[in-house]
Order: sequence, then C-alpha cells, then structure tokens
Amino acid sequence: MRARTPARRGLRRSAVLALTAAASLVAGLLAPATALADTPPSDSITSDNVTHVTNVPKPEAVRSVNSDLAFTGDYAIGGNYDGFVVYDISEPESPQVVSEVLCPGGQGDVSVSGDLLYFSVDYPRASDECGAPATPTTDPDGFEGIRVFDISDKANPQYVAAVRTDCGSHTNTLVPSEDGESDIVYVSSYSPSSAFPNCQTPHDKITVIEVPHDAPEEAAIVNEPVLFPDGGNHDQDGLLLPTQGCHDITVYPARDLAAGACMGDGILMDISDPVNPVVTERVTDENFAFWHSATFTNSGDTVMFTDELGGGGAPTCTPEIGGERGADAIYTIERDGDGPALEFASYFKIERHQGDEQTCVAHNGSLIPVPGRDYFVQSWYQGGVSVIDFNDPRDPREIGYFDMDSRVEEGVQDNDTWSTYYYNGYVYSSDIVRGIDVLRLEDPRLRAAERVEMEEFNPQSQPVYRPGRGNGGR
Repeated sequence: MRARTPARRGLRRSAVLALTAAASLVAGLLAPATALADTPPSDSITSDNVTHVTNVPKPEAVRSVNSDLAFTGDYAIGGNYDGFVVYDISEPESPQVVSEVLCPGGQGDVSVSGDLLYFSVDYPRASDECGAPATPTTDPDGFEGIRVFDISDKANPQYVAAVRTDCGSHTNTLVPSEDGESDIVYVSSYSPSSAFPNCQTPHDKITVIEVPHDAPEEAAIVNEPVLFPDGGNHDQDGLLLPTQGCHDITVYPARDLAAGACMGDGILMDISDPVNPVVTERVTDENFAFWHSATFTNSGDTVMFTDELGGGGAPTCTPEIGGERGADAIYTIERDGDGPALEFASYFKIERHQGDEQTCVAHNGSLIPVPGRDYFVQSWYQGGVSVIDFNDPRDPREIGYFDMDSRVEEGVQDNDTWSTYYYNGYVYSSDIVRGIDVLRLEDPRLRAAERVEMEEFNPQSQPVYRPGRGNGGR
C-alpha cells in the first residue's frame, strides 16, 4: 500500500481519502522540521558490515512498480505491478534476467510452490486474460484475485488459472495442505464499498484457495473465514484505515501458527486445519496506524509486526514522529492454559532521520537465519535497508544498513525499497525504482546464516531452519 504517487501506487478504492488525510496529518506534524530536508541520514551509504554487491535494473517489458520477492532453487521471482520477472541467481553477484511476464493488474505479490507461481491482482481488469485492459471497480465483470502460472520452464512461464476473489488480492500467503497434494493460499484484501459489486461491505474476512498440484487449472475457493465477526478496530484515533480484512498474513506451518497484520488489528491464528484458520488472539496499539506485516522468530516465541504509518505517502523517520510511531512492534508469545497470548515487548525504528522530503516507512523483511539467534533484515522505503538485532525483544537495535542516498554520494539514484530478504548467503532487495539490489553481510554475528541452504523461500510462509538444511515450504 503506497500513497506517494497514485499512478504508481494505485490506491485501493475508498482508501484514497483516508490515506490522503493520514498523510496530511503526518505532513502537518513535520511542518516545523523543514531544515532537516537536506540533512543526510549518515555519512555513508552502507555500514562497514554491509557490501552493495550489484544492482539489476528493471527490464524493458516489466517497468512499473517493483513489489515482492519469492525464491526457488537458483531463481528469484520479482513481482511488479506489470507482471513478474524471473532472475537466475545461481551467481548471486551477477544475476541474470531469464524471463519477463507482462500481465498487469497490481499488486504483484508473489508466492512460489515447486512449479507453480501465485500472483496477486488488486486492480480490476476487464477479464482474467493477461492482456485485458483496466476497468472501473464498479464493473461487475471486472477481474481481481489470484493468477496461477506454471514456471517449470523458467524461460517460458505459462498462465494456467485464475480465481476471482472479493476485493481482489492485495497479498497472498502460501500454506502447505495437510496431505501435501495441494497448496492452500490465503488471500488478503480490503477497502470495500457498497458501490463496488465485487467488494461489498462488511469485508471482515480472508479468502482461502486450494490448488491441486497435479491439476492447478482446478484452483478454487474452499473457504472465506470471517476473522472479525463482531467487526474489527474502527474507532481508534490515528488509524490509516479501519479494519476491513487483513493487509498481510505470515504463517509458520511447522508450528501451526499464523500472524495477521490486519489494518487496525494484530492477530494470531491457529492453522492446524489450514482451510479453517481460527483467530486465537487479537491486539491493538494506539501507536499503530496500519498493521502491515509480521515475522516470527525461528523459535516461534516472538513475532515482529510493522506499522505502515502514512501509507508510504509521508516522511515518518523524523524526530517529530518519534520512535514509537511508524515503527516495528515486537511481541513475545506467552503460552498458558488459555492458549498463546501476545505480550508487548518494545518498538524498533531506524534512528537515521531522513528529513521532511524522504518517504520512510517500515516495510517487508525476513529473518537472517542464524540458528539460536534473532536477526532481521528489513526495507524502509527511502529509509533504506536495516539489519536489526532483536535477541533481546525489549532492546532491539540496528547493527547494519544500506541507504542509497544522493545527499551522501552525489549522482546515485536514491533507494526506494519494497522488500528485503535473506536467501542462501545474500540479501536481495526489491527496489520500486532501481530494480534488484544484492547485498552481502560481512559480520561475524551473522556468519552462521551462510550454512543454512533453502530450496524454496516464501517470506510469508516461514520455514524452520538449521545449519546446512533448509525447508522448501511445500
């Protein structure tokens, strides 16, 4: 979700007015700080323990907003509002574009499972065909939802199925089925209106799709569980949008856990029956404007939620906003006879203030898989990439960064990073404008992560890791 330029970010329907109001509020809070506009965030672009290895610019066919990433074997899949790109990362310091799939529809969120790729469509098209033109949200025949591709031939992906979902698909999350013969996909979407025939109020649910591995063309909706039967958080001051479903869900299948970042609410779910997820805990936070995403620790004892204050349309990494708004919130998961409970531990926010002209918002990241330790790498839009130590959940701190900034080094293109993930020894950052940045971490505390090899990695479907072994997530 992003507000800075509607043509690039494609704001969701009725979200526009609410998002504009929130951005205006944040901008108003920043008014006295105009002198910060030319203050660089640091005296260098990278910390000493982070090396910028290379940048791969966006290819010719897929030129819109870069969004999320997924990984399979020696390949990274880069989502984009125009479609997706397959990159060969067998040589991480020299990635190569293998194929470009032009199939517009935004949001471009991606998940991969073996030979199947799931792609989120969040802006209505006249039909489910890849070349279909855009159509208004008032069109009852418009298509939004999930597209399914066969990527067994990475050089020539094939479009095999489409599943329409209410309010489209802002994000999607892969969950292995109980029998291993199919995939379960959780679809998160929001911003309903009585004027939208395919996105009616109330919309307090997610959509569950099942995709048979051997017959992906038979993908279909199998459940639409209502997560907020009594309605979500609508009344809290400072909300970017009231709870109308979820923005994103992260699952930890090995522990039958899921964490939902649901606009005005944070939730835990029991997914022991993945088709029928059950909400077991719900929390709100007066400092959170928009619960955006979540990540569990490998132990499953802690979860980090992110707040997308301003929706990506305002500078929030400033002294005026402070360290408790637009931050990450770290919760420990306490277990007793009544089930797991979320206990607030602390906030984390980068202290490299960006000034009143640099959009800086907490966004997607992943664990750095150091067994027995808790490290995180995260995107902050124009705030750059942050490496975070949260081994003590009550005292998280930044231990490294990559912050491409023309105020520090004249002539460079500023970063604007959407997703940053650790995969098999390197960090990959999907930059909205720059393309793909590859980073290498050179820190003794993080060296053990290099021994963790993944066959497949969807950051919103967390594997259990240990040295020398990964989990493909299927």
